[in-house]
Amino acid sequence: MKSGENLIEKYPPTPNSIGKKRSLESQKGIQRHIVIKDEISRHQSNAPHKLIVFQKVYLEEEERYEFRFGYYMIGVKGRTTGKWVWGQYCLFVPEQDLVEILNEAKKNGSNKWVQPTRP
Repeated sequence: MKSGENLIEKYPPTPNSIGKKRSLESQKGIQRHIVIKDEISRHQSNAPHKLIVFQKVYLEEEERYEFRFGYYMIGVKGRTTGKWVWGQYCLFVPEQDLVEILNEAKKNGSNKWVQPTRP
């Protein structure tokens, strides 16, 4: 059993954002619209209240794909208490968790998650 695995059961179901649209605003006030096309998530090995997320997103205005790392935390204040809340800061992730997420993306390469580039 992994560290914290028994604690995971006490948290709500993990969020699934596949197919959802989001609006982002740049520092210059420019609106961008993304669609989350695929997502890999896992509880952080040394902090099960943190859910690491790797997303394949489609940038509608640019008509292209990019990848986004992010995380959810279990809220501890007000109406977010006990719920998954999108992290607002830079993601810090243990090496083994990162390796496992990237390996899963490679394994799913046949599903066009990560495609090899040609010179």
